[in-house]
Amino acid sequence: MTRIVLASASPIRAELLTRVGLTFDTRPARVDEDAVRRGMEAEGAPPRDIADALAELKAVKVSGLEPGALVIGSDQVLAHDGAILTKPETRDAAEAQLRRLAGTEHRLVTAAVIAVDGQPQWRAVTVARLTMKPLTDRAISSYLGRNWPGVSGCVGGYKLEEEGPRLFQRITGDYFTILGLPLLELCAYLETRGEFEDE
Repeated sequence: MTRIVLASASPIRAELLTRVGLTFDTRPARVDEDAVRRGMEAEGAPPRDIADALAELKAVKVSGLEPGALVIGSDQVLAHDGAILTKPETRDAAEAQLRRLAGTEHRLVTAAVIAVDGQPQWRAVTVARLTMKPLTDRAISSYLGRNWPGVSGCVGGYKLEEEGPRLFQRITGDYFTILGLPLLELCAYLETRGEFEDE
């Protein structure tokens, strides 16, 4: 079996890998995600390409520091009405973002790349579509009163694994895509390599 490294500080990504029985180390990638995202947006790159590029950037950077390891990089982009939204840094920003999303559909585009010795070896990009209910300002304020700052690290300002489902009318797509990792595709690849301890 090959040593596996998760190039992410995301607790939910680490939890997902742990749940499926993987043994791995964590080494967050130090990259300027905002600068890369802004540059690609300015060039007209689609959300899929941005998520994939950021996942690859993280995987490749960390794999250069972890010789021989399978390094998993992952990223998620929220696309709404022709724009890419980022994690709200303040409660006011989260309120504004939820008002913007309320009553409309947005997409979560999630990418993962595995790199070895600085070279990408595998990748997957998955998409989920989420339609949020119309929400009053009072409902948004109440929701954030109960869930802030817990949702501050989430690109949409909600957590589907917690109270988030109350905000939605319809969801199409893979649950793990929404949580930030194309887990089914990743597991399938790792299984072909015999990277699970019970195989």
